[in-house]
Amino acid sequence: MKAVLQNFRTGELAISEVAPPALQSGGIIISSAASLVSAGTEKAVIELAKMNPLQKARARPDLVRKVLNRAGQEGILGTAQIVMNLVSAPVPLGYSCAGRVTRVGDQVAEFQPGDRVACAGLGYANHAEVNFVPRNLAVLIPVNVSFEDAAYVAVGAIAMQGVRQADLSVGENVVVFGLGLLGQITAQICSASGCRVFGIDLDLWKVQLAKKFGMPAGQALRDEDVVAAVRTFTRERGADKILITAATASNEPVELAAELARDRACIVAVGDVGLNVPRRAYYEKELDLRLSRSTGPGRYDKSYEEKGVDYPISYIRWTEQRNMEAFLDLVAQEKIQLTPLTTHRFSIDQAEQAYALFTGKEQTRYIGIVLEYDMGKEPSTMVNIRPESQAEQTASTNRQDMLRIGIIGAGQFAQGVLMPRLRSMRNLSIVGVATGSGLTARAVADKYQCRFCTSDYSEILAQPDINTVLIATRHNLHAPYVCEAVEANKHVFVEKPLAIDEEQLKEVVEVHRRQQSVEGVTRPIIMVGFNRRFSPLATQLRKEFSGTPLVMNYRINAGFIASDNWVHDPSLGGGRIVGEVCHFIDVMQFISEAAPVQVFAWPLTNDGPARATFDNVSIQLRFADGSLGTITYVANGDSSFPKERLEVFGGGGVGVIDNWRRLEIRRGGKRSIRRRVLGAAKGYTEELRAFVNGIRHGQAPIPFNSMVATTWATFSIQESLRIGRAVDVAAP
Repeated sequence: MKAVLQNFRTGELAISEVAPPALQSGGIIISSAASLVSAGTEKAVIELAKMNPLQKARARPDLVRKVLNRAGQEGILGTAQIVMNLVSAPVPLGYSCAGRVTRVGDQVAEFQPGDRVACAGLGYANHAEVNFVPRNLAVLIPVNVSFEDAAYVAVGAIAMQGVRQADLSVGENVVVFGLGLLGQITAQICSASGCRVFGIDLDLWKVQLAKKFGMPAGQALRDEDVVAAVRTFTRERGADKILITAATASNEPVELAAELARDRACIVAVGDVGLNVPRRAYYEKELDLRLSRSTGPGRYDKSYEEKGVDYPISYIRWTEQRNMEAFLDLVAQEKIQLTPLTTHRFSIDQAEQAYALFTGKEQTRYIGIVLEYDMGKEPSTMVNIRPESQAEQTASTNRQDMLRIGIIGAGQFAQGVLMPRLRSMRNLSIVGVATGSGLTARAVADKYQCRFCTSDYSEILAQPDINTVLIATRHNLHAPYVCEAVEANKHVFVEKPLAIDEEQLKEVVEVHRRQQSVEGVTRPIIMVGFNRRFSPLATQLRKEFSGTPLVMNYRINAGFIASDNWVHDPSLGGGRIVGEVCHFIDVMQFISEAAPVQVFAWPLTNDGPARATFDNVSIQLRFADGSLGTITYVANGDSSFPKERLEVFGGGGVGVIDNWRRLEIRRGGKRSIRRRVLGAAKGYTEELRAFVNGIRHGQAPIPFNSMVATTWATFSIQESLRIGRAVDVAAP
C-alpha cells in the first residue's frame, strides 16, 4: 500500500510502498477514502525534521538529556547507534481520515465490515491507503456526510474541545483569534452555539472567508485598531470568551487577549502559542486562562486510546470519541460547512504537491487540503523489495552453514543493538522483516537489503529458505511465536523473556520436547537473549569463582517507567520482574553454575503485599549448589547513577562488575582491574556469535533447561510477592 512517510533525520518526504498494518485486538482495519492534511500541525513536524542536529537539540532539550544520560550508562558508540536508528526511522504523517471498515478485531462489537467511519489519532489515522485504528478513535459517519467532510473529524474534535473549555452560553460575545482551518471550524461551532463571533487573523482573506459562513464581524490584525473594533462589537463591554486558535511561538495572542477581554472573562488557548502570561493585565481583570488538550478527555491516555477503555458517560460526558461524534452531527445538520473550506484536493500519489503548498518557496493560499484514495485496492501483506540475486542463490546452495534470517519485530532494540551486529557476520543474510505496523518493516528492509517486508509474521515462517528467526516483539508474543517457529523447524533467537506466564512456558517446553523427539530432521535451537552471561567480564568472573558456593549481590538501578507503559501490563509485558529481572537471575545462574531452587521476595510498600510496587523489590534466591543471591531491583533512584553492580564472594575472593564497564577481582590481598572505555561490555556481540556458531555446530549456547528455570524463577518471585513467603522454583 502507499503511505506518506518522513525521515526525521533528513526531513525528506516520500510516498512509500509499505505493507498494510496488521489487525489487532480492540481495533479495526479501514480502507481510506480521504484524509486531511492539517497544515498547522504537520508543518511544525516537517520543520522540526528539517532542522540540523543543533537546532533539533535546542528545540527538544528533554531528549538531549535522555541521550546524554544513556551515553553515560551505555557508552558513546552504543548510544550513537540507537539514536541514529531512531531518527532515521520513518514517521507516518497525518492524523485525521475517513474510510470503510474491512476487518474487525476481537472485543469490537460497535463496528462491522462495510461501515463508513471517521478516524483520528497520530500514528493511526495516517495518510495511507490502509490503517489500523483502535475502537475509541473511530466513529460512524452519518448517512448524509461525505468521506471528504468526515476526514475533518480530528480537527473538528479539537475545535469542539476548545469550545467546551470556554463553556459558552447563548448570546455571549466570542473572539476567535486565528482563522486557519481550526479557527474557521471553531468560529462556526461558536455561531451554531448561539454566540456572536468576532474573528481575527493576520490574513484579511481568511477573515472574509469566515464571514461567508455567517461570522458577523472580524478584521485583519494589522489593518486597524482591533481593540477598538472588538469594544464596538461587544457594546463597549469586552469579549466574554476568547479562543486562541493561532499557531505561533509569539506571545502576542495571549497579551492581546487580555486587552480584548472584559473583567473575569475566559481565555482558552487551543492552538500552540506563546504562554508568557502578562501577570498584571490578567490580575487586574481577574481573567480565567484555560488550556484545551487536543481532542478531549482520553487523549494521551493509553488505556483509553490503545486499549479501548471508555470513560463512563455519567462522569465524563464529552470524551475524545464523543467529541468526534458531536462534530459530525453538526456537519450532518449543516450547521458546519466544510466543503467550501477544502481549497485543494490531491490523490495520494500527489501528496508531495499537497505539502509543497505550505513548505515550498511559493506561498499559496489554502485552508483545507484533502488527500483522496482508491478504496477498491486490497494490498498484499507482503512487499517484495528485490529478487534474490544469482550470487545469493549460489551461496545459499553451496554453503550448508548459510544462515538466512527472518526478523519478527523491529523496534528500537532490534534495530539499534541486534541487527547491526548480525549484519557484520559472515555467511549470514537477513531475508525478510515483519512488523505489525508495516511502516518500520520497509525502512529496515531497505537498510539491510532484505528481499521482502511484511506486516504478517506468518509470511516469515512460511518462507522455506529462511532457516532462522529472530523474535523481538512485545513480550506477550514471544512464546507463541517461538512455538510456531520451532514447529516450522526453524532456529529461534528470542529476546527475553521466553514467556510471560506459566501456561505459555509450559507450551514452549512441550513444543520443544516434541521437536527434539522427531527423527531425521535438524533439531531447532532455541536461544533467549540473556546477553550478560556472554560478556567477557562475566566469563572471566565465572572462571575466577568456579567450583565453590557463592554469595552474590546484584543491585539494579532500573529507572522509572510510567504505570501506563505496556511493560507493566500483565497481558502485554508481563511486568518488570518477568521482563527484566530474568536477566539477573540468568547471570547468577551462569556464575554459580547452578539452577535457582527457591526464592523469597519483598516489595517496597507500607501496607504489605496487597499494595506492592513490583518495580521496587528485594529478592533472595537459593541455588542448587547452596549458593545465595540477592537482587535489589529499584525504580525510585536517580537515573544518572550507574545502573548495575554485581558483587560475588567466595573461595577467599571478591569480584565486582560495575555497570559492565569495569571488573575488579581481589584475592590474597591482590587486586586486578579490567576496564571498558568506549562502551559497556554487555555481551551482545558475543551472544549473537554464540548463537550463530551454536546453529552451525548443533549445540545450543544456553541449555534449554537453564532458560526454563530462569523464566520459572520470575514467576516464583511474583508468587512470593503475592503471598509473602518463600516459594520453590518447580520448573516444568
